[in-house]
Order: sequence, then structure tokens, then C-alpha cells
Amino acid sequence: MPTRLRRPLLYVSMTVAGVLMAFPFLWMALTSLKSEAEATIFPPHLLPQSWLFGNYLQAWQSAPFARYFMNSAIIAMGQTALGLFTSALAAYALARMRIPGKRVIFGILIATLMIPPEATLIPNYITIQRLHWYDTYFALIIPFGASVLSIFLLRQAFLQVPHELYEAAVLDGCSHARYLARIVLPLSRSAMAVVGLLTFIRGWNDFQWPLIVTSSESVRPVQVGLSIFQSDVSTQFQLLMAGTMMAVIPILVLFVITQRQLVQGISRAGLR
Repeated sequence: MPTRLRRPLLYVSMTVAGVLMAFPFLWMALTSLKSEAEATIFPPHLLPQSWLFGNYLQAWQSAPFARYFMNSAIIAMGQTALGLFTSALAAYALARMRIPGKRVIFGILIATLMIPPEATLIPNYITIQRLHWYDTYFALIIPFGASVLSIFLLRQAFLQVPHELYEAAVLDGCSHARYLARIVLPLSRSAMAVVGLLTFIRGWNDFQWPLIVTSSESVRPVQVGLSIFQSDVSTQFQLLMAGTMMAVIPILVLFVITQRQLVQGISRAGLR
């Protein structure tokens, strides 16, 4: 293929891919502004005949969404803070410390990524019940306080920190903990941002586990709260889409703020 045609073809391909990826989000946004009859009409049409922005207010008033959003924020931030702490310690140990069988341990951790979450659902639920954590924030935060994927990403980032820095730090009497806090983590800010963002999104969007281990509105997150618009006989699609839009906006804002760190962190972690 001639070189002069490669760039236009690349732009066209990227534009088409972008439109295809953005279309479900556009459909959700437009459906949230339709009436119930328009949202369920067949064949469907893209643009609403009447733009009902009041759907958002109606959806907000249909359930205690202020509480749901606060619960989601607490859960997501708790998982992020705990996940960053444990993952950084584990990743540093696997990347820089001399541990017998370190490669075997890392291989076993990576192998656990092949275990589907559904296989551990019942054992985890029994554990939560025996710890008397059912319907508490502990059940929603502690089980996700460590992540193999986060350990992998941070380990890859920590391995790129020059070893000469550690040798110089040791000569100055620096311990492993101080070296991690003062040198490694500041040099790995982009990777930490990636891990933090992925963990936050995972905690914010989780549905299955909160649905199982909660029974009251006081701790349920927004994703479970959206199920109020669904029943055995019908679904209020326009209100469900409005509520989903409100749940998606914080993630979009967070992504826009951290997109630069996200790209840099993924490239430095070796995921090209």
C-alpha cells in the first residue's frame, strides 16, 4: 500500500471505530430524554420527538440516589486506597526484594487471573457471613483490597526504575520502605494513576457482589439502585437510561482528568 494512503486510511478506520464505540452511549443519552412510549416503540427511532429533560429529576426522585451515590463513592474510594496500598507493597517485593521462589510466587498470582469470579462467589459469600460482615461496607471493600492485575501493572512499572537509585539509597541508609515511599512511588505516578483509576471504575461499576451481600439502602451502591426501574412485568427504559447516565458521568469526568496519566502509565507498564 502506498505510504500516502496509509494515514488517511488510518484516520478513516479510527473514525469508524470511534463512532461504533460511542453509539451505545449516544443511544443511552437520547433514550433518557424520550417518553415511555417512545422508548419502547418498534421499530425504534434515534431522536426523541419530545425532549423530556424532566426524566432525570423523576429518576432521581424515584429512589434515594443521593445515598446510593455516596455509597458508591465510599466503596470505590475505599477499594482504591486499600488496593493501591497492598498492590504497591506486593509489587515492590516481587520487583526489587530478594525472595526465595519469587518467580514461582508471581507465576501463581498470574495464574489466578484465569479463575472466573463466579467460581469464588459462594466461598466468599460464606466467609462474609461467618465474619458477620453481611450488609456492611466491610463486605464491599475488604474482598477487593488486593488485585493481581494491579500487582502486575505496578511490578512492571517498578522494574523500570533504575537499580542504581536503590544502590545509592542504600549507601545513604535508606530502608526498603523509605525507598519505596520516597523514590519508587514518585517515579511511578503514572502507573499508580492507572491502577487507581481502574480500581475506582471497578468498584463504582460493580453490581453482582453488592447485590448479593447487601439488603438495605444504607449501603447499596448506585448500580444496584438502578434495578428499581426494572420489574418482572416491565422496565421503565427512559428512567433507567437517565439513572445510568447520572451514574456514568462521574466516571467520564474522572477519565477526562486522568487520561494523560492513564496513557503514560499503560505505556510504561509495558502494555503497548
